[in-house]
Amino acid sequence: MITWLDAPADYASVWHDMRAFTAARQPATPDEIWLCEHAPVYTLGQAGSPAHLLNPGCVPVVHCDRGGQVTYHGPGQVVAYTLFDLRRAGLFVREYVALLEDATIATLARHGIESCRKPGAPGVYVAQGGDELAKIAALGIKIRNGCAYHGVALNVAMDLTPFDGINPCGYEGLRTVDMAACGVVAGPRDVGEVLARELAAALARAIDAAQSRAAQSPAGLPPATCRAPSARAGSGLATAGE
Repeated sequence: MITWLDAPADYASVWHDMRAFTAARQPATPDEIWLCEHAPVYTLGQAGSPAHLLNPGCVPVVHCDRGGQVTYHGPGQVVAYTLFDLRRAGLFVREYVALLEDATIATLARHGIESCRKPGAPGVYVAQGGDELAKIAALGIKIRNGCAYHGVALNVAMDLTPFDGINPCGYEGLRTVDMAACGVVAGPRDVGEVLARELAAALARAIDAAQSRAAQSPAGLPPATCRAPSARAGSGLATAGE
């Protein structure tokens, strides 16, 4: 199910609702995607260092439980909160991060923007001349008992100035960019709809693949036993991001 939250969405309230939804999930609970534009806010990840908050000014700061360091959310940026059961989809954490990045890259491609990953730095980037890459989308996740929340933030057409008040995602001097600066005329709602469809399609493919593996497994042997349990997202808590 894809749901748009009222704008501007208060970050702390949405975070609370994501945690409550995840805590109440049952094995058959449908996955959901929540889309929104936030009121201006800096968010600091679970292990984030306040040293990366250079000059927050009057923008509020929320220390949350996602992975990653510090980022900015505000009007003109679409955030997709992906409330996915990773056990049902048979996804490892790394595979899930790749799914989020792939869906974002596909969304940008549909708008004529070529984008890429950056080794060792989760998120999605666009070339800015030479070898320089600017970040156009950040991601952060939290996994509790095999179920993910938080998600991906894509810069559409926004005031990028607040990124100057932080080391974005913990990287000093990292440039940020939005789709508007890449020549795309589109609003967060239109882009969000495309992003949500790409995310939902990627999840559906993962679930189909998991079901196919289950059907091919020896009787009584769970498919997960064929995969490295230490890398699995299914137990306890895990974070990743940015």
